[in-house]
Amino acid sequence: MKNSSPSVTTSTTDETIASFLEQVDREKMPRHIAVIMDGNGRWAQARGLPRIEGHRQGANSVRAIIEAGVELGLEQLTLYCLSSENWKRPAAELSFLMYLLERYLVDERPEILRQDIQFSVIGRIEDLSDAVRREIDTTRDLSSGNGGMRLCLALNYGARGEIVDAVRHLAERVAAGELAPEEIDEQLLSDSMYTAGMSDPDLVVRTSGEMRFSNFLLWQISYSELWVTEKFWPDFGKSDFIQAIREYAGRSRRFGGLKS
Repeated sequence: MKNSSPSVTTSTTDETIASFLEQVDREKMPRHIAVIMDGNGRWAQARGLPRIEGHRQGANSVRAIIEAGVELGLEQLTLYCLSSENWKRPAAELSFLMYLLERYLVDERPEILRQDIQFSVIGRIEDLSDAVRREIDTTRDLSSGNGGMRLCLALNYGARGEIVDAVRHLAERVAAGELAPEEIDEQLLSDSMYTAGMSDPDLVVRTSGEMRFSNFLLWQISYSELWVTEKFWPDFGKSDFIQAIREYAGRSRRFGGLKS
């Protein structure tokens, strides 16, 4: 087991990314960070605003953290934007989320291309609106040749559903005679996930102080480090992101073994 446990933290630093990179050991930085963006609705309610205003403000944090990821030289940033359980929310809120997502994909596309970002999506996107799927395809196609940070949005995503889809895919291959049951191993299952070809997250960041993974990348985060902040997502900024990475760099990762 790891000797590090999740900690709830609140950042007060104004440290810049440039100064941070001058101090940190680059070898100890995470390659892939996954973020559970939580607390938009509670941020709005605490201010007497409609929940949708929290989502609108949360989009600004998305922009800031993507910029930070590029500046830090991350290989991949995965953002949990819409879970498969979020469909239980009020219809008006879901409609606004679809609109906000569509506008984000259109408005941020020039920046994604300018910053050489590779754009991808995981989840059951067939259930999203036609307009959102169209913009996803356009952004993904236009950025497919980029060589910079990989930005992955988890949309209509649920880890249990992902595992079920992967197992069903392997079962179909067995039934078709393409694969023998004894050939199935961890690597083959990983290669059947939505995240095939991606590295597992080194660090999972969660906002709003909640101590749970909320059905997010359960297969992939087996040995990921967890960092939790009490801040709601709309208040989360670059300095908080730096603090999470700084704490990660100071941890000892043993992956179930002993550090020599």
